[in-house]
Amino acid sequence: MTAVAAQALNKPPRDRWSAQEVATLASMRLKEAGPRPADPSNAYEQRTDAAALGRALFDDTRLSRNGQVACASCHSADRQFQDGKPFGQGMGTGKRRTMPVMGAAHSPFLFWDGRKDSLWSQALGPLEDPAEHGGNRVRFVKLVQGHYKDRYEAVFGPMPSLGKLPDDASPAGTDAERAAWAAMPESSRHAVNRVFANMGKAIAAFERNISYGESRFDRYAQATVAGDGRGQEVLSQQEVRGLRLFLTKGQCGTCHNGPLLTDQAFHNTGVPPIDRNQPDRGRADGLKKLLRDEFNCLGRYSDARPEQCGELQFLATDDPGQLAAFRTPSLRNVAERAPYMHAGQFTTLDQVLQHYASAPKPVLGHSELAQPGEQHADRQAIRLSPADIQDLAAFLGTLTGPVVQPE
Repeated sequence: MTAVAAQALNKPPRDRWSAQEVATLASMRLKEAGPRPADPSNAYEQRTDAAALGRALFDDTRLSRNGQVACASCHSADRQFQDGKPFGQGMGTGKRRTMPVMGAAHSPFLFWDGRKDSLWSQALGPLEDPAEHGGNRVRFVKLVQGHYKDRYEAVFGPMPSLGKLPDDASPAGTDAERAAWAAMPESSRHAVNRVFANMGKAIAAFERNISYGESRFDRYAQATVAGDGRGQEVLSQQEVRGLRLFLTKGQCGTCHNGPLLTDQAFHNTGVPPIDRNQPDRGRADGLKKLLRDEFNCLGRYSDARPEQCGELQFLATDDPGQLAAFRTPSLRNVAERAPYMHAGQFTTLDQVLQHYASAPKPVLGHSELAQPGEQHADRQAIRLSPADIQDLAAFLGTLTGPVVQPE
């Protein structure tokens, strides 16, 4: 190797960062996420046969009232495992934005309001939601019995004796379906719930293998940690300016931190509701639903021991900050996932950034954003010029990487 070539390989850092900033960038690299954490409530999630069954269920449109809606309808592999719409569209129109599947296995709570505490339990909710799949669990279980029995039993063992079941019944269905459910023997209800829960566990086994791939930002962060000036050239100067804003006066890292660029928490940031007369209560209502959910970590159909459900056992149910608070989404691949916020309130990243800079007063609850001139306990007002917003939006585009999914 010539001296000139060696010098080129050892090019000094182009962009200078403090030791603390380098440590922060290191913590944001995707590889720091580590392996997907095991879910103690799902004993089958790491089985390949469970994932194969889950993939089949994920794509099966028969798991809907009209035979036209599958999980993949809203979580489309060619659309970042979401749908690109302000509201989820299934049998009807939902009230919130479809969240992507990638990285969900790392989250202790699912949905915008955190009303589910596992990936398998989350998979069950849309199946009976009238605006999504619109079905009911007895019909779903009959479909599994009729079309997936061998594959089901290869994973979960013998299907329980279901006895004579009505055509349609569910505790979450129509009046007629609820009445039919109530008329069923308790043993039959339990057997149906067991199969229904296992459907969710199979779907979760498939979904947990869908993840984000490394982005240009990850390569930049790695180069910066290594002192590799040539490697830093993967980002433009505008994108680096945006990254500096992200870490400093933009205050983005307050909530969007770590390798998945989310604190996995819930925040009220004054996002305007779609209907000001009926604003979405967010996490405040999601908590109530989670605690009474028969499919939560402490429930009868969980594979976890009670002591493994710490997140659920120590939830604060009287925190006023949860009113109109919504889950922090990952910023990975964010530039590919318009529109934004829990109900698609903003169509561009520039609009999102302008919202944080203007910090409007919330319609419901108390915003965590500081307004100009306000004495705020935890925050300072976010002041961004039009050029700052352009630079930040440019940086957010560097977070896009491939979606990694099973073959």
